[in-house]
Amino acid sequence: MTTVTTATRAQAPSVGTAHTRVEGRDKVTGAARYAGEIPFADLAHGWLVLSTVARGRIRSIDSDPVLAMPGVLAVLDHRNALRVNTDYTGLLGMKPDPTCAVFQHDRVPHLGWPVALVVAETSEQAREAADALVVTYEQEPHDIGFSAGHPGAYPVDGHMPAVTEKGDLDAELAASAVVVDAEYRTPEEHHNPMEPHAATAHWDGGRLEVVDSNQGATWVIGELANLFSLDPASVRVRSEHVGGGFGSKGVRAHQVAAVMAATVLQRPVRVVLTRRQMFSLAGYRSPTIQRVRLGADADGRLRALEHSSLSLTSTVHEFVEPSAGVARAMYDADAHHTANRVVRLDVPTPTFMRAPGEAPGSFALEAALDELAEKSGIDPVELRLRNDPERGPVSGLPFAGRNVAACFREGARRFGWADRDPRPGLRRDGRWLLGTGTAAASFPAGAAPSTATVTAHPDGGFTVRIAAADIGTGARTALTLVAADALGVPPERVCVRIGDSDFGPAMIAGGSMGTRSWSWAVAAAAEELRDRLGLGADIPPEGITVRSDTTEAIGALAPAERHSFGAQFAEVAVDVTTGEVRVRRMLGIFAAGRIVNPLTARSQLVGGMIWGISMALHEEAVRDRASGGHVGADLAGYHVATHADVPHVEADWIDDTDPNDPVGIKGIGEVGIVGAAAAIANAVWHATGVRHRALPIRPDRVLTAAAGALDA
Repeated sequence: MTTVTTATRAQAPSVGTAHTRVEGRDKVTGAARYAGEIPFADLAHGWLVLSTVARGRIRSIDSDPVLAMPGVLAVLDHRNALRVNTDYTGLLGMKPDPTCAVFQHDRVPHLGWPVALVVAETSEQAREAADALVVTYEQEPHDIGFSAGHPGAYPVDGHMPAVTEKGDLDAELAASAVVVDAEYRTPEEHHNPMEPHAATAHWDGGRLEVVDSNQGATWVIGELANLFSLDPASVRVRSEHVGGGFGSKGVRAHQVAAVMAATVLQRPVRVVLTRRQMFSLAGYRSPTIQRVRLGADADGRLRALEHSSLSLTSTVHEFVEPSAGVARAMYDADAHHTANRVVRLDVPTPTFMRAPGEAPGSFALEAALDELAEKSGIDPVELRLRNDPERGPVSGLPFAGRNVAACFREGARRFGWADRDPRPGLRRDGRWLLGTGTAAASFPAGAAPSTATVTAHPDGGFTVRIAAADIGTGARTALTLVAADALGVPPERVCVRIGDSDFGPAMIAGGSMGTRSWSWAVAAAAEELRDRLGLGADIPPEGITVRSDTTEAIGALAPAERHSFGAQFAEVAVDVTTGEVRVRRMLGIFAAGRIVNPLTARSQLVGGMIWGISMALHEEAVRDRASGGHVGADLAGYHVATHADVPHVEADWIDDTDPNDPVGIKGIGEVGIVGAAAAIANAVWHATGVRHRALPIRPDRVLTAAAGALDA
């Protein structure tokens, strides 16, 4: 037998130093295979057929001519599809979206609803046959009109209470020296990860196996087991490489349809969504209409804060974009009221999208704070510092580290904020008006129970197994560094395997909780294994394996407000004769706990800030009132920031530790986008003297605002 010893004292720490991705070479050379690329013997291909009406019933489906086409194997629809179960509560306590329960009835609740799946020998044959399938409908009037005065609006609890209230709002507003009362709007936005959604299902000896692109194998296995009334042990889900998710890659119609077809045909079936199909099947961020009322005393300290948000949801499933929730962590007031409401419309169901609630909510709240600073004659940074609370404004809990002030002070120093003339419309560079703006950022730093195993091998290597999902964040590399430090060995001796439900339950890649949750489980298992080896344990040929489960440890955490925080700064140039807005530079300073890998962490933060540029200036999905569908449901019609739009974007962080947290990681995947759009909008005001309370700040809106300012 061989005894492997660790070298904790001699080995320099890996966490906190920059490391390239351990799978990077495989990705750039094409060796890394994604869900739609993995070969299967006897593979068939499914193509979804989506409804062409926004509301109604399916009158008939003429499948016989399609079944006679070359290579076509089956047409599944509501007449012959497997029945599924939807009476269960899934991940995060949510009921399943009925969109996942495909082909269960003849109702059509929105344009792009799945009405059939055509399966053929090749994807080309399946697509041609799907295009040829004739579906007739009994069409009904639809409503997609989203407005502040919609009579059907009502409050909804999502992953937070719908309404919170304390204090007398009207009295505090009446007693305030300065009041802001404004409405802010954000449009419908879509995820569009680089890798489209794809799933392959097949049965292997009575066990269902799904190779998928998802944000958590544990999530998918639970939903599929519930939907098809299967023992979870009889389902395996694998997703080794995932090309982006942003909240969209949970359980969707294509996975369920693939399982149905594989069950009927008893052969592997793959279903891949097209970019256009993703606009109706992959979820999206709801548009919002938000009203913010702020009242402050003469020194700028808040006496009243009201933040109410309206979003939309489908007629078949409730999902709320909790934009008012950001105020519950950021600022306190004697009277503090927040509310999240929805209205049901004939549209697809929205879903989680990077910083759900916080991204659009921070635009409204931080823009309103900027307006309050202007009215009060107080510097926007100073105003935020004066209103930095010591405890949770709604919860009353202590903050487990709240370094917002430090982020603003460091950011202001590096950005050159002290030289800023607060008066708008004064700085010029030729035809450009120049302005600067700032905003705060926050995102919850949670953790969820996970399991992991670490195995010591006789050759001195170690294998970590955990059902994590690396959706592009660099999680595989981060876990390698965490395991290496816990074991006291170089990272080269650690192999991390992820994305397989057989490795045991683990948190999903979502809510900026993935790396934090997984690192906790990996470190716990690695430390126990190191202790065993330190006692001189002999390693048999099959190795020594230790398994961890963090359920009890996470449950024992003291109640506290746990968040990542940040301060965003932006400089813009505006040409009021053409309406063009250019972001010239951005700086984000963040307090995000222990940074595991500075290289990939900076990429995540910068990526979020660039998404903020898109949110502020470009992104907007527009629906046609007549059809209920999108105008330009593709990346030609849906605009995002490209290289020419991205200036010097810098992200950095300050020391930020929580002594009561054994992991110290807070999460960085989402906080980078929070506040970015508000900082840009505030900079546009500083450049032009005109407020833009609706995103995106398009050239036509700049021209209209400029003309209005001239008329005034």
